[in-house]
Amino acid sequence: MDMSQYLDLFIDESKEHLQTINERLLELEKTPEDMSVVNDIFRSAHTLKGMSATMGFEDLANLTHQMENVLDGIRNRRLSVTPELLDVIFEAVDHLETMISSIAAGGDGTCDVRGTIELLKQIEQGEMPNKQAAREEPPLEHAYGEFEYHVLEQAMEQGFSVYEILVRLRDDCLLKAARVYMVFEQLNEVGEIVKATPPVEMLEEEQFDREFLVTVVSKAPADELQKRLMSISEIDDVKVSRLSSDGPPSESEKAAASQQPAAMEQAAAVQAEAEAPEKQTVKQATKTIRVNIERLDRLMNLFEELVVDRGRLEQISRELNHAELTETVERMSRISSDLQTIILNMRMVPVETVFNRFPRMVRQLARELGKKVRLDIIGADTELDRTVIDEIGDPLVHLIRNALDHGIEAPDVRAGRGKPEEGIIQLRAYHSGNHVFIEIEDDGAGISREKVLQKAKSRGIVSPQAAEHLNDQQIYELIFAPGFSTAEKVSDISGRGVGLDVVKSTIESLGGTVSVDSQPGKGSLFSIQLPLTLSIISVLLVQIVEETYAIPLSSIIETALVKKEEIFSAHNQPVIDFRGKIVPLVRLKDVFAVPGAADDGDVMAVVIVRKGEKLAALAVDSFIGQQEVVLKSLGNYLSSVFAISGATILGDGRVALIIDCNALVK
Repeated sequence: MDMSQYLDLFIDESKEHLQTINERLLELEKTPEDMSVVNDIFRSAHTLKGMSATMGFEDLANLTHQMENVLDGIRNRRLSVTPELLDVIFEAVDHLETMISSIAAGGDGTCDVRGTIELLKQIEQGEMPNKQAAREEPPLEHAYGEFEYHVLEQAMEQGFSVYEILVRLRDDCLLKAARVYMVFEQLNEVGEIVKATPPVEMLEEEQFDREFLVTVVSKAPADELQKRLMSISEIDDVKVSRLSSDGPPSESEKAAASQQPAAMEQAAAVQAEAEAPEKQTVKQATKTIRVNIERLDRLMNLFEELVVDRGRLEQISRELNHAELTETVERMSRISSDLQTIILNMRMVPVETVFNRFPRMVRQLARELGKKVRLDIIGADTELDRTVIDEIGDPLVHLIRNALDHGIEAPDVRAGRGKPEEGIIQLRAYHSGNHVFIEIEDDGAGISREKVLQKAKSRGIVSPQAAEHLNDQQIYELIFAPGFSTAEKVSDISGRGVGLDVVKSTIESLGGTVSVDSQPGKGSLFSIQLPLTLSIISVLLVQIVEETYAIPLSSIIETALVKKEEIFSAHNQPVIDFRGKIVPLVRLKDVFAVPGAADDGDVMAVVIVRKGEKLAALAVDSFIGQQEVVLKSLGNYLSSVFAISGATILGDGRVALIIDCNALVK
């Protein structure tokens, strides 16, 4: 059977099962007596084992089988849950994730897991795992899975004998597959073949050297089997070993490669599914299909072209002023708006796909640092565009590691300050308007204002004169400066002087902002604001002489008309008074060197934009109106153009540049 057609499904489902195992193991650590959690982990491991064996990934199946034995011991209360036991199971899950990643990348999924299997066996036998011994003496694998042993035991109970037959062909054998077929024919006449090593497919394709092993259930004596096989030409040698029902596997069994037949393990997978009828019912109730993300990207690109043509049609209908045409175009606009909403929703992914990796990471880091930390996740079902999701993972890893290393104190320090020994990190996500906010809050030591200021001065990030006029918020923002770190020593977790500046630049490249607030002794709060989607945005079109520019609505606070006498000068920079705040005035025609720029006149149109807490007033000639546009990249050649984030095609076919307000405010 060709299994390659099921490979994508196998990879997706395996990742889901591993995620479930990871999540439930963390729950098990908190509630070691809860057997329902153990049952959930056992079911996922059992199904994963069956699927792996069916697909022919034996290292995966063997490791999962041994993990399943330990879980069974916990379930039957023979073993108790300890941090050391969970460390080994987590190590096994790491191996499984590595194998699945290898398979997804086109590899064979093989991995040296013998050391981990030995540790799991030690745990199963009630011993404390000895990691050093397990690394030095990797064990031989058992040849048979649980299902096969069950079949063989039943055969023995019914009076059959179980034989392992090692067949060696002659060196000059020309048609190896034909000889294998003749061996199978002879054995099938007097018994039933249970297993072949290598598997039958490999034997048929002659993918073996000279020897192969066959396990047979028969009532015939061993010498008769040997006599039958030796009568076949080009057979060099035949060794028949009888297996007993008690005791450990024989040496001949240990010598067998650990290949498990697909059909039998498929039955094990079916059995695992049957054990969870409730879970299956829930899955069937939600009808979903898996769609390749490239198809969604192509659909999005086609729709973006449609948005451009929609704008063109709307302009033509306005110029012609034809009633029926206007009515049709308006109807098409409504339908395309609904279509746009559906397509954008299809691309939306819950942030839990990123958040899911953090509980495990926090547990591991907390153990390394000797700290007690609890991670609370709120709003994991909040949805973001897939392109944003792909980029947001690394910045969040930086911020959480930062909270663990710099924020949360050691248990004895916390106790001395009258705090609970266990620190809390909260990871929150929620929608607000056209944005998603992600917040990371810890109840640790907070940020030391003096320490940050001292380090910023020593690094030349801020001058001593400027430092005197900074408020607390501005001082905290200094930690995002390139090369800034308050760590006393470099560790694997943080303190290399890279991190928060990378976080800031990554989030700003997504059209978002990041800010920090802190209370010394009480904790810190990092807040990230992100756009829902990156491809279709609402903009305000403005006119500068003969050119049209687009300013994203997400950056705009309001528009205003400013009289010439309301413009002042501060530090050789034009400024205006906006609601009691001094806001710098930026003349866009000077920034972009627009040709034919005329005098400002008595009244100037300005757009007030914001980046974090900073404001700027962008001077333009006139406002054209609001419009939804498709954001197109300028390409690699023009990627470094100042204050331009991309371009769009307007209804009349002209190109309008989209202004990057963040760069202007900076």
